[in-house]
Amino acid sequence: MQPDEYLAAIVRDGELIAAQPIEALDVPVPTCPGWKLERLVAHLGRVHRWATSYLAGGAEAAAAVSQDSRPPSGPAIMPWYRESYEALVDELNRQDPDAPADTFTGPSTAGFWFRRQAHETAVHRWDAENAVLPGAASRIDARLAADGIDEWLTVFVPRILAGTRTAALPKVALQLDCVDVDAARWTLTIGEDGPIVRRGRGRDEAHMVLRGAASDLLLAVWRRMGLDGNGTGPVASDVIEITGNPVGLRLILDAVQVR
Repeated sequence: MQPDEYLAAIVRDGELIAAQPIEALDVPVPTCPGWKLERLVAHLGRVHRWATSYLAGGAEAAAAVSQDSRPPSGPAIMPWYRESYEALVDELNRQDPDAPADTFTGPSTAGFWFRRQAHETAVHRWDAENAVLPGAASRIDARLAADGIDEWLTVFVPRILAGTRTAALPKVALQLDCVDVDAARWTLTIGEDGPIVRRGRGRDEAHMVLRGAASDLLLAVWRRMGLDGNGTGPVASDVIEITGNPVGLRLILDAVQVR
């Protein structure tokens, strides 16, 4: 995907977050246990401000925002969120996506933040809609969702599973196969050398396979769905074809879970 597509996604989903009803701020968000809608909006607004600071001033500026950015409570959270989201969009519009930029994974380009904020906003938009109208949240765009799976595999999995974290995980190959995006298929191998990701539609021998629509697969890897009905959101097995060892699959997904 291109930076302008990520930016369009941020605007689309940011507007949907900003439009959530004030009277729903006390509604629990089942896919973020312990959170209500107000906390989700506050979290996302803080993330927007943190990303904006990374782009405008680097890692030191972002660290200061992480410590000092305290959102208001109650109905005032909604205009505060809009201010946060619009500041992010303004900063992204000022940036050359190919320009060097600090990120939480190390030196990269500003394009990293276009992508990261598009996926952060999309998943939390889904969280919010699912909380306010359970079962009626609109799907994440298929191409965006497939790109989000790629980001999860290539950014978050190696970062979180670095070092000894893989020791407690089964040594297996997990395949993710999107049925609605051409050539969107990955194999994640957990082994002695840590996690390895291979892209493409090769004939890989996988111990576990998740096959389904990109939006459902993205929500599953981010643990927005329970694998077997014991989770906090929809049931993945109702919409995704799951083969292999569910215990090993749950261990891997739980190990990489972040909000």
